[in-house]
Amino acid sequence: MNYIITFLVGGAICAVVQIIMDNTKLLPGRIMVGLVCAGAILSFFQLYEPFSQWGRAGATVPLIGFGHLLYKGVKEAVDNQGFIGTFYGGFESAAVGIAGALIIGYLASLVFKSKMK
Repeated sequence: MNYIITFLVGGAICAVVQIIMDNTKLLPGRIMVGLVCAGAILSFFQLYEPFSQWGRAGATVPLIGFGHLLYKGVKEAVDNQGFIGTFYGGFESAAVGIAGALIIGYLASLVFKSKMK
C-alpha cells in the first residue's frame, strides 16, 4: 500500500504541474521556482510535514519537497545559531541533493553534446 500511495501522490503533483505548464505561458524555470517556494510556504504554515508523512517519497522527491527541506534546514539553523543560520541552513540540509545534481549534471555534459535552439 505504501508504494501505491507514493505513486499516486507523486503522480498527482506531476499532473498538477503538467496542467500548469499546458495552460499557462509560464516558463519551466519559473514553475520550478514556484514549486520550491510553495514547499517552503506550506512548511511555514506547518501543512507540508503531515502531507509528507502521509505521501512519503511521493511528496518529498518532487521540487516541492526540496522547498520543504530547505525550510527545515534554515529553521533549524536559525534556532541553533541565530540570524547567521539563514545563510547556511538550507545548504547544510540539502547538501547531498545539491552535490548529486551538480555531479550528475557535469557527467551528463561530458556524455551528451548540447545544442543551442
